[in-house]
Amino acid sequence: MHDHSHSHGHSHSHNHSHGPDRSNKRALTISLLVTAGIMLVEFFGGLFTNSLALLSDAGHMLSDAGSLALSLAAIYLAAKPLSAKKTYGYYRFEILAALMNGVALFAIAGVIIWEAQERFFAPPQVNSTYMMVIALIGLLANLLSAWTLHSQGDVQDNINLRSAYLHILGDALGSVGAIVAGLLMYFFGWYTADPIISVLVALLILRSAWRVIDDAVHILLEGTPPTVNWAKVKAAISAIEGVKDIHDLHIWTITSGRDSLTCHLLIEKEFDSQLILQQTICLLEEEFQIKHATIQVETEDFHHHSCEI
Repeated sequence: MHDHSHSHGHSHSHNHSHGPDRSNKRALTISLLVTAGIMLVEFFGGLFTNSLALLSDAGHMLSDAGSLALSLAAIYLAAKPLSAKKTYGYYRFEILAALMNGVALFAIAGVIIWEAQERFFAPPQVNSTYMMVIALIGLLANLLSAWTLHSQGDVQDNINLRSAYLHILGDALGSVGAIVAGLLMYFFGWYTADPIISVLVALLILRSAWRVIDDAVHILLEGTPPTVNWAKVKAAISAIEGVKDIHDLHIWTITSGRDSLTCHLLIEKEFDSQLILQQTICLLEEEFQIKHATIQVETEDFHHHSCEI
């Protein structure tokens, strides 16, 4: 006797998407408009004042605007219906968007560092007064964007929103750095402060980029979600009365907030397989917030070789 049983939890995932997605969409749209506007101000301000610190901060803001735009696109694509060719729909576009954003950040940081190393030896004069005014405007805009994302968006569970939020905080630090560089140039005429601050901003960008790429690659490699302890899941299922063994346990992330699990359960003959299946499904949802599980229940009469993966 064996049961090839499934638990999908479709009703949960559809209900889950509309409320958070609507608020995420609103938060992203507001942050995108603010970020894009200030990016243009800092870019043209950097050209006008000859400040690399402002231009580097504008480059960081460009990456943030790209991240926010891709996040919005991911929400719209995720709403598209599933098909026979794409049984998971377009949820993974969000992860691809995060990966592309991370790679773009690396490129931007490289350009900033390359430009900064030339300025170390011959730092040009910078209009520090205008630079500080523009950087202050950028700082206020970054704080507004960060507050909007944190208060209206799902920053905790959504990888794209979280990466955008971290980048905007990095932008805020970049703006603070530009203000500090402006003060040093205004009072002491120390124009080398401009490329130094630019390199520090570039290092912030690289740190953000690495975190985003690491998270995205982990998901694309079907890694166990960081919020789920694989060993604890196995121990909890094994503790259910009647479960003799659990094997081929895989836990992965489809997209932010949507974790999946598959496993094979070997149960004692005298126990009700459907009851054990129901207990397992409830355990996974209540203790580990895993709402999409595919579970194969087996008895010793049914011999199944463990899969290689």
